[in-house]
Amino acid sequence: MIEIHGLTRRFDGVRAVDRLDLTVAASELLVLLGESGCGKTTTLKMINRLIEPSAGSILIDGEDTSEIEPHELRRRIGYVFQRVGLFPHMTIAENIAITPRLLGWNRDRTRARVEDLLALVELDPAEVHDRYPAALSGGQQQRVGVARALAVEPKLMLLDEPFGALDPLTRDRLQQSFLRISRRLALTAIFVTHDMAEALLLGDRIAILRSGRLVQVGTPHELVNRPADEYVHSLMSTPRRQASAFDALASGEGV
Repeated sequence: MIEIHGLTRRFDGVRAVDRLDLTVAASELLVLLGESGCGKTTTLKMINRLIEPSAGSILIDGEDTSEIEPHELRRRIGYVFQRVGLFPHMTIAENIAITPRLLGWNRDRTRARVEDLLALVELDPAEVHDRYPAALSGGQQQRVGVARALAVEPKLMLLDEPFGALDPLTRDRLQQSFLRISRRLALTAIFVTHDMAEALLLGDRIAILRSGRLVQVGTPHELVNRPADEYVHSLMSTPRRQASAFDALASGEGV
């Protein structure tokens, strides 16, 4: 579904993304993994044309995104941010309905879609429909952010560390909820994180970036068992070491 060829972005002569080649199959969840500043978010923004590439191309279903008007492209793609970005002066229903209304959906169709989406992200429409974002918890707000991104039934989702600011229990619930949603809707998704465990648990494949360059791409099993270099090995060893420490604590042996 997505083909990225030679994608490059320079800022003041520095390559934030350097000749990136990637493909993402339909219904695949690809995780972009790497340290802060490695080019993950810049890559997402180029796919959505929030940032224009310095070189290279991006094709979605064979269509070059540079030939699509940016506002039209963004309406086809769901985008979820870490900080959610809900409009505080709008109700939850109004936040979710923004794009359908821009596209001219009538009131009944829009209301039905909002209620369906709230149920999909496991929020009670009767309870939250007319509330404002400030009245919801962080986890509830992030669920609304996912619902808003799904409003016009996109086949492609971009998620930029969407659960990174949440507490561990809420984060785990939302990770599992998103997996269920993506499988149910057969979404194609690119998910950015710097958390190795999150990447291993969520991704069908993981693309590891370092200093703007693609180091390795593969399934979680492939990366854990056949790291391409010492950098990938060190990334993959972190969750393994944490799991071993947890097992030791659970068995009473101590760390």
